[in-house]
Amino acid sequence: MTEQPDWLSNFVRIYNKLDKETLHLLEEIYHPDIQFSDPLHGINGLSNLSTYFSDMYSNVISCQFDIHHSLSQGDQAALYWTMRYRHNRLGKGREISVEGHSYLKIQDGKVILHRDYFDAGSLLYEHIPLMGVGVRWLKARISGEQTSGVNNKGAQACPKF
Repeated sequence: MTEQPDWLSNFVRIYNKLDKETLHLLEEIYHPDIQFSDPLHGINGLSNLSTYFSDMYSNVISCQFDIHHSLSQGDQAALYWTMRYRHNRLGKGREISVEGHSYLKIQDGKVILHRDYFDAGSLLYEHIPLMGVGVRWLKARISGEQTSGVNNKGAQACPKF
Protein backbone atom coordinates (compact mmCIF):
# COMPACT_ATOMS: atom_id res chain seq x y z
CA MET A 1 0.00 0.00 0.00
CA THR A 2 1.28 3.45 -0.86
CA GLU A 3 1.82 6.18 1.74
CA GLN A 4 -1.58 7.61 2.65
CA PRO A 5 -2.36 11.22 3.50
CA ASP A 6 -3.63 11.76 7.06
CA TRP A 7 -7.26 12.19 6.01
CA LEU A 8 -7.22 8.86 4.18
CA SER A 9 -5.50 7.00 7.04
CA ASN A 10 -8.11 8.42 9.43
CA PHE A 11 -10.92 7.36 7.07
CA VAL A 12 -9.65 3.77 6.87
CA ARG A 13 -9.07 3.58 10.64
CA ILE A 14 -12.57 4.80 11.49
CA TYR A 15 -14.26 2.77 8.76
CA ASN A 16 -12.88 -0.41 10.27
CA LYS A 17 -14.26 0.56 13.68
CA LEU A 18 -17.80 0.98 12.41
CA ASP A 19 -20.57 -1.17 13.81
CA LYS A 20 -24.03 -0.44 15.20
CA GLU A 21 -22.46 1.02 18.37
CA THR A 22 -19.97 3.38 16.68
CA LEU A 23 -22.01 5.04 13.93
CA HIS A 24 -21.51 8.42 15.62
CA LEU A 25 -17.98 8.27 14.13
CA LEU A 26 -19.40 8.88 10.64
CA GLU A 27 -19.43 12.63 11.34
CA GLU A 28 -15.66 12.52 11.87
CA ILE A 29 -14.97 11.33 8.33
CA TYR A 30 -17.92 12.45 6.20
CA HIS A 31 -18.82 15.98 5.11
CA PRO A 32 -22.40 17.07 5.99
CA ASP A 33 -23.15 17.18 2.22
CA ILE A 34 -21.75 13.69 1.49
CA GLN A 35 -22.81 12.04 -1.76
CA PHE A 36 -22.53 8.28 -1.31
CA SER A 37 -23.27 5.73 -4.02
CA ASP A 38 -22.73 2.08 -4.75
CA PRO A 39 -24.34 -0.39 -7.18
CA LEU A 40 -27.40 -0.64 -4.90
CA HIS A 41 -27.87 2.84 -3.37
CA GLY A 42 -27.53 6.57 -3.91
CA ILE A 43 -27.56 8.64 -0.72
CA ASN A 44 -27.18 12.39 -0.20
CA GLY A 45 -26.40 14.04 3.13
CA LEU A 46 -24.85 12.83 6.37
CA SER A 47 -28.21 12.35 8.11
CA ASN A 48 -29.44 10.03 5.33
CA LEU A 49 -26.11 8.20 5.27
CA SER A 50 -26.28 7.67 9.04
CA THR A 51 -29.78 6.20 8.68
CA TYR A 52 -28.57 3.93 5.87
CA PHE A 53 -25.63 2.65 7.95
CA SER A 54 -27.88 2.15 10.97
CA ASP A 55 -30.32 0.06 8.92
CA MET A 56 -27.48 -1.86 7.29
CA TYR A 57 -25.72 -2.70 10.55
CA SER A 58 -28.92 -3.77 12.33
CA ASN A 59 -28.55 -7.34 10.96
CA VAL A 60 -24.79 -7.46 10.40
CA ILE A 61 -22.93 -9.85 12.69
CA SER A 62 -19.51 -8.58 11.63
CA CYS A 63 -17.96 -6.49 8.86
CA GLN A 64 -14.28 -5.83 8.15
CA PHE A 65 -12.48 -4.19 5.25
CA ASP A 66 -8.99 -5.33 4.28
CA ILE A 67 -7.38 -2.54 2.25
CA HIS A 68 -4.99 -4.03 -0.31
CA HIS A 69 -3.88 -0.89 -2.08
CA SER A 70 -4.53 2.83 -2.09
CA LEU A 71 -3.80 5.62 -4.51
CA SER A 72 -4.15 9.28 -3.64
CA GLN A 73 -3.53 12.58 -5.31
CA GLY A 74 -4.55 15.89 -3.83
CA ASP A 75 -8.15 15.74 -2.67
CA GLN A 76 -8.92 12.34 -4.23
CA ALA A 77 -8.16 8.72 -3.44
CA ALA A 78 -8.95 5.18 -4.50
CA LEU A 79 -9.01 2.23 -2.13
CA TYR A 80 -8.91 -1.39 -3.28
CA TRP A 81 -10.37 -3.74 -0.69
CA THR A 82 -11.90 -7.01 0.33
CA MET A 83 -14.96 -6.79 2.52
CA ARG A 84 -15.65 -9.75 4.77
CA TYR A 85 -19.00 -9.76 6.48
CA ARG A 86 -21.53 -11.98 8.18
CA HIS A 87 -25.24 -11.16 8.06
CA ASN A 88 -28.12 -12.77 9.93
CA ARG A 89 -30.25 -13.10 6.79
CA LEU A 90 -27.63 -13.94 4.14
CA GLY A 91 -25.58 -17.06 3.52
CA LYS A 92 -26.91 -18.67 6.72
CA GLY A 93 -24.71 -16.30 8.72
CA ARG A 94 -21.48 -17.57 7.14
CA GLU A 95 -18.73 -15.16 6.15
CA ILE A 96 -19.15 -13.61 2.72
CA SER A 97 -16.15 -12.08 0.95
CA VAL A 98 -16.45 -9.40 -1.74
CA GLU A 99 -13.73 -7.60 -3.69
CA GLY A 100 -14.25 -3.95 -4.54
CA HIS A 101 -12.85 -0.48 -4.66
CA SER A 102 -13.87 3.00 -3.57
CA TYR A 103 -13.35 6.43 -5.05
CA LEU A 104 -13.18 9.19 -2.44
CA LYS A 105 -13.01 12.96 -2.72
CA ILE A 106 -12.58 15.33 0.21
CA GLN A 107 -13.67 18.85 0.94
CA ASP A 108 -12.79 20.73 4.12
CA GLY A 109 -10.88 17.66 5.36
CA LYS A 110 -13.86 15.29 5.14
CA VAL A 111 -15.12 12.91 2.46
CA ILE A 112 -17.77 14.63 0.35
CA LEU A 113 -17.96 12.00 -2.41
CA HIS A 114 -17.77 8.24 -1.81
CA ARG A 115 -18.43 5.89 -4.73
CA ASP A 116 -18.12 2.12 -4.21
CA TYR A 117 -17.66 -0.36 -7.04
CA PHE A 118 -18.34 -4.06 -6.43
CA ASP A 119 -20.27 -7.03 -7.79
CA ALA A 120 -23.77 -6.74 -6.28
CA GLY A 121 -24.39 -10.43 -7.02
CA SER A 122 -21.41 -11.49 -4.92
CA LEU A 123 -22.39 -9.12 -2.14
CA LEU A 124 -26.09 -9.82 -1.93
CA TYR A 125 -28.06 -11.59 -4.65
CA GLU A 126 -26.09 -14.87 -4.64
CA HIS A 127 -26.87 -15.30 -0.95
CA ILE A 128 -30.66 -14.93 -1.11
CA PRO A 129 -32.46 -18.29 -1.21
CA LEU A 130 -33.83 -19.16 -4.68
CA MET A 131 -32.57 -15.93 -6.23
CA GLY A 132 -29.00 -16.99 -5.43
CA VAL A 133 -29.35 -20.17 -7.47
CA GLY A 134 -30.44 -18.16 -10.51
CA VAL A 135 -27.71 -15.55 -10.15
CA ARG A 136 -24.98 -18.17 -9.73
CA TRP A 137 -26.32 -20.09 -12.77
CA LEU A 138 -26.40 -16.92 -14.87
CA LYS A 139 -22.85 -15.94 -13.87
CA ALA A 140 -21.59 -19.43 -14.70
CA ARG A 141 -23.46 -19.40 -18.02
CA ILE A 142 -22.02 -16.03 -19.04
CA SER A 143 -18.54 -17.02 -17.91
CA GLY A 144 -18.74 -20.34 -19.78
CA GLU A 145 -19.93 -18.70 -22.99
CA GLN A 146 -17.08 -16.20 -22.94
CA THR A 147 -14.41 -18.89 -22.77
CA SER A 148 -15.92 -21.51 -25.09
CA GLY A 149 -16.62 -21.63 -28.79
CA VAL A 150 -14.51 -21.09 -31.85
CA ASN A 151 -11.01 -19.68 -31.80
CA ASN A 152 -11.58 -15.96 -31.82
CA LYS A 153 -7.90 -14.96 -31.59
CA GLY A 154 -8.19 -13.53 -28.08
CA ALA A 155 -11.39 -11.51 -28.58
CA GLN A 156 -14.05 -11.91 -25.92
CA ALA A 157 -17.21 -13.58 -27.12
CA CYS A 158 -20.51 -11.93 -26.36
CA PRO A 159 -22.52 -13.84 -23.77
CA LYS A 160 -25.47 -15.85 -25.11
CA PHE A 161 -28.55 -16.13 -22.96
